[in-house]
Amino acid sequence: MPSSSLDLARATADIALDGLAEDAVILGMGAVASFCDYFVICQGRSTLHVEAIRDRIAEKLREQGYRPHHVEGGRNASWVVMDYGDVVVHVFDARTRAFYDLEALWADAERVGVEPDDES
Repeated sequence: MPSSSLDLARATADIALDGLAEDAVILGMGAVASFCDYFVICQGRSTLHVEAIRDRIAEKLREQGYRPHHVEGGRNASWVVMDYGDVVVHVFDARTRAFYDLEALWADAERVGVEPDDES
């Protein structure tokens, strides 16, 4: 079970990548926002894949005792947001991710390595 919000963010990114999510990024939001500590951003190849990634994250985190406070994005969604309090997860399809470009919007946020020894 993750012991910190960073551990939870990394575990979430790993779960997404195990579900074949692409381009997983963790942004440290502490210095730029007060509503969460980390964003986990990744993408799927289609809306069906976005849905599968969302379901996998929810299932695996539930097994570890985590339940989201809120989830936006249901069937055929091109963007899903899962609010785990200190960690907010965004799963996009490629076109929607490029359109909203959260990494550029939050460019002042620290990029954190997905793996524990992958700090940047």
